[in-house]
Amino acid sequence: MKQIYKRMQKMREKYVDTLAKLYDYSTTVYSKKQYTQWYDTKEGGYTYGTFKSKCDTLSKLMTQYGIGAGDKVAIFSQSMPNWSVAFFATVSFGRISIPILPDSSENEVTNIMNHSESKVLFVSQRLAGKVSQEIRDRMTLLIDLDTLEVLKADDMQFTCDGRTANPTPDDIATIIYTSGTTGCAKGVVLSHRNLTSNVITCYHSCKRTEKDRWLSILPMAHTLEMTLGMLYPMYTGSTVYYLPKPPVASLLMKAMKIVKPTTMLTVPMIIEKVYKGSVLPTIRNSRTLTWMNKNMNGLMCRIIGMKLKKTFGGHISFYGIGGAKLDPEVENFLLKARFPYAIGYGLTETSPLLGYAMHGWRAVGSFGYPVYNVRLKLHNVNPETGEGEVVAKGPNVMLGYYKDPERTKKVFTEDGWFRTSDIAVQDEKGRFFIKGRNSNMILGPSGENIYPEEIENVLNNIDGVSESIVVERNGRLVALVQPAENYIDWNKEGEDKIYQKIDEWKERIIKITNRNVNRSSQVSSVEIMKEPFEKTATQKIRRFKYKDSAPTLEEEKQS
Repeated sequence: MKQIYKRMQKMREKYVDTLAKLYDYSTTVYSKKQYTQWYDTKEGGYTYGTFKSKCDTLSKLMTQYGIGAGDKVAIFSQSMPNWSVAFFATVSFGRISIPILPDSSENEVTNIMNHSESKVLFVSQRLAGKVSQEIRDRMTLLIDLDTLEVLKADDMQFTCDGRTANPTPDDIATIIYTSGTTGCAKGVVLSHRNLTSNVITCYHSCKRTEKDRWLSILPMAHTLEMTLGMLYPMYTGSTVYYLPKPPVASLLMKAMKIVKPTTMLTVPMIIEKVYKGSVLPTIRNSRTLTWMNKNMNGLMCRIIGMKLKKTFGGHISFYGIGGAKLDPEVENFLLKARFPYAIGYGLTETSPLLGYAMHGWRAVGSFGYPVYNVRLKLHNVNPETGEGEVVAKGPNVMLGYYKDPERTKKVFTEDGWFRTSDIAVQDEKGRFFIKGRNSNMILGPSGENIYPEEIENVLNNIDGVSESIVVERNGRLVALVQPAENYIDWNKEGEDKIYQKIDEWKERIIKITNRNVNRSSQVSSVEIMKEPFEKTATQKIRRFKYKDSAPTLEEEKQS
C-alpha cells in the first residue's frame, strides 16, 4: 500500500508543473471537499468543485471583454475566499495575476496598476476608496471582489476575443510588487514553474493532508501566504479558513477555538506579542511560576507550552514562522515549551521558501538547511568571521524584475546564483544563522561590520520596549524605540514627571544594551517613538523611512 501511495505522489509531482494543472488536479480529485470558507460560516466559501465552477465563469467573463492570455489582472483586497477565485480565474487560463498588498496607499496602487499595465481590477469594498478615478476609468473590467459583481465594464471592449491558453511552466504566472524595507518598489516576475516547484518543496518539507485545517491570517498578496497558505493547501486537498477582519487578539482567539487549526503561517510579531503580552506577565504574576522560572525553567516552559497549545485550539501541529527573524528569547522559550513551531526562510524573489528548520533541526537563531530541490551556499566568505552572503539556486528563483534588466542583473552572480543580500554564518552541523541584511549593515569606525538586527534583539527584550531599530547618524549608533502598550501614559504628556521617567528609561536602555553588545555596537543615544513604525506586509519596519530623521518624542516636546 505504501509503495502505491509513493508512486501516486511522484506522479502528482511530475504532473503539477503549472498552476493550471494544479487547478485541474485539485478540483477534480478533491471536488467534493471543502477548499475555502469563513471561520464561522460556510456561506461565501467553496468546495473544490464549486470553486472550479466559479473560476470558469469568471474566466469566460474576462474572455468576453477581450482579456486573454498574457493580459494583466490585478487583485487588491484583504484575504478572503474570493481572493483565490480571482487568482485562479486569471492564472489557470494563461493570464497574469498582479496581487497588490492591502496596506498599499492610493499612490502605490496607481503606480502598480500603471507599471503593470493591468486591464482588470478585482477590488474589495474595504479597499475600493484607495482606487483613483484615473484607474477606474482606464479599466476594461472593475469587479467587486466581495460579491464578484461587475462595477464597471468597457462595452467598447466586448469582443469575445479574449483567447485563453494552457500556460507552460516557464510562462509568467504573477508579478508581485514589493518595496521590502528599502523603499524602491520592484515587480518580481514569477513563473508557473517557480510557484509549483515551491509547492512541491513545501510538501517535502512538511507533509499536510486532506484532514488538515489551515487558519489564514496573513495577506494573500504576499508570497508567504500565497504559496504556503493558498497553493499548498490546494495541492493536498486541505481546507483554509479566513477571518473577516484583521487578526486582533480577541478575534484570533475566537477563531482558533472554533476552527481548531492544525496549521498556521505567521510572522514573528504575532508570537512575540503572545510571549511578551501573555506568557511573561503570567510568570511575573505567579509566585510559583516565578520560582519555577529560576529553579525549574524547563519544566515551567513545558507547562506553559501545553496551555499555549490549548490557546491555539488544541490541535496545532505546524506553526510556521517566516517573513522576518524571530526574537531569540522567544524562540528559546518555544523550544523549551516543545511548541510545534517551524522557521521558514525565503524571499518574494524565490517564491518564497529557501530554507527551513523543524523538529531536531531547530536551533535558536537558525533557519536550518536548504529545502528540497534548492541549493544554498555562502558567497564571498570572510575567512576571519566566516560571514558570507547567502546565495541560492533552484527552480523557484524568479525570472527577474519586471521592466528592469539592470536591477535583475545585479541580484545574480556571474555564475547564476541569486543573491539574497542576507549575511550569514554556518555552524559545524551546516545550519545557517542570519547575521543581518547586507543593505542594513553599518560599517564601524575601524572597518568592522555592525549588524543592527543583533543590537535590536537586545533592545527588544528590555522591559517596556515593544520594537526598535538602530540607525547610524553622524558616525554614531542611535536606537529608535517604540514603547510597549500602556508603558507610557501619553495623557500626561507635557508634565515634567513623564519626561523625567522617559529620560531615566532611556538611560537604562543604553546601559543594558551596551552591557550586552560588543564595543563596536555600542549605542550612543535613544529616541522614543510615539507613533508606531511604518511596516511591510510581513511586519518588517521600513528602515529607509527612519535613517535620516524620525518623528520622535523629543521633536514633539520641543515644538
